[in-house]
Amino acid sequence: MSELKRTPLRDFHAAHGARLVDFAGWEMPVQYRSILEEHKAVRRTAGLFDVSHMGEVDVKGPEALRFLNNLVTNDVAKLFPGRVLYSPMCYPNGGVVDDLLVYMRAPEDYFLCINAGNIDKDIAWILEQAKGFDVQITDRSDDYALLAVQGPTAVAIVQSLTGAKLDRIGYYHFAEGTVAGIQCLISRTGYTGEDGFELYHPAGDAVSLAEAIVKAGAAHGLELTGLGARDSLRLEAGYPLYGHEITADISPLTAGLGWTVKLAKEAGFIGRDALLAEKTNGAANKVVFFKTGDRRIVRADTPVLGVDGMVVGKVLSGTLSPVLNEAIGSALVTTAASAGPLSVDIRGTLINLQLVKPPFVELKKPSS
Repeated sequence: MSELKRTPLRDFHAAHGARLVDFAGWEMPVQYRSILEEHKAVRRTAGLFDVSHMGEVDVKGPEALRFLNNLVTNDVAKLFPGRVLYSPMCYPNGGVVDDLLVYMRAPEDYFLCINAGNIDKDIAWILEQAKGFDVQITDRSDDYALLAVQGPTAVAIVQSLTGAKLDRIGYYHFAEGTVAGIQCLISRTGYTGEDGFELYHPAGDAVSLAEAIVKAGAAHGLELTGLGARDSLRLEAGYPLYGHEITADISPLTAGLGWTVKLAKEAGFIGRDALLAEKTNGAANKVVFFKTGDRRIVRADTPVLGVDGMVVGKVLSGTLSPVLNEAIGSALVTTAASAGPLSVDIRGTLINLQLVKPPFVELKKPSS
């Protein structure tokens, strides 16, 4: 068994009482005080997350834009310096390699943030696709740490530590500046549905920055928050998680991410033909979101039953919503059955799934 990788904050987490677990080969905090309380803190005040296990990749060169627009499904051409774009990156068959963020620093200077569990696979894929383009690809994953401050008081916390005018950074925009005296890429993005910032910074400065944020956050209800609450928060917001709502077998269209697939891009992109065919002919399956009115969590891979009791799909993600105090989740079902009624069998009890268009709760994201 290979040794787990650690972020620069591993000892910080242990010192603050975190329960550390294996997450995608990384020793990461799943919780500190309690997943329930951490989740509620992010919705009410703020949470601090270590997401330094995420990967970072520089893409530079004269053909950086042309390369990236071929690599991902969304339209990188609409970016300008200081803007961020969310996009799937697909295989030729339309399945998803990963979902990622594209940052534009300058016309020939871009920066990608990729999922921790996919770093090796993604970089190999990106390097292979870069052949024939005048671009330089550099894995910067070991150089950066990443802290996320999320929640209604996140802006006040970060603003107290920086001279940057945070009210000038719109949603899915970023700026370069110092936070607590540490050089950061200050990105108004997140994975919780709340307002907040993701702070990319040199790995060697992670502990100093985390300690400064904890100190500044004490007056604003900040809670150290683990990956357990991060998952329940993202599911309440209706955000996909790679390996669940999007996979090599679940396309962006099937997942309800059609807004990220720009079929009209002039030069095309990897997976375009397959996705065009899926849109034209209709997808066989569809990702749906549900709540149950019951506190029993519906676990991933639980069979989903249709109107006649036949299996029409499976659960992809499930958790207890701390805000709604009931089970919520997502499922992949046949398109024919996707309007319902749908149900699951939990230990002999048939529970109806109430279909919901996410988010499950009111979110307070800023405007772009």
